Amino acid sequence: MNIGTASERSNLPPKTIRYYEDIALVSPQRSTNGYRDYSDADVHRLRFLQRARSLGFTIEECRLLLSLYQDKERASADVKRIALEKVKEMDAKIVELRSLRQTLASLAEHCHGDDRPECPIINDLAGKKG
Repeated sequence: MNIGTASERSNLPPKTIRYYEDIALVSPQRSTNGYRDYSDADVHRLRFLQRARSLGFTIEECRLLLSLYQDKERASADVKRIALEKVKEMDAKIVELRSLRQTLASLAEHCHGDDRPECPIINDLAGKKG
């Protein structure tokens, strides 16, 4: 199938599919005229990548997950370890985002939001106190 059909079936834009090919995450066959020819297995890999990326896995983590997926001798503990590491990263990011939200909300609360030029939000961004 051509890249347009693979794109529709995998829910990925053609540009992303070409990128995944450039970094060797997928390797479609080439027809005699040089066009990419995606198989059902290629589309399955693309869907796998799309789902893994939507869960926050990096390209390199996706590469590792794909290799584990293809390894029928894999230990599920290896996959679980990767998933739990990602959860730990997400938890840290959530803590960081909550702190940033609290800071920004506090700055907004202290801003008069009127015609005066004084603004604690701008002052904070500029590194000024008060």
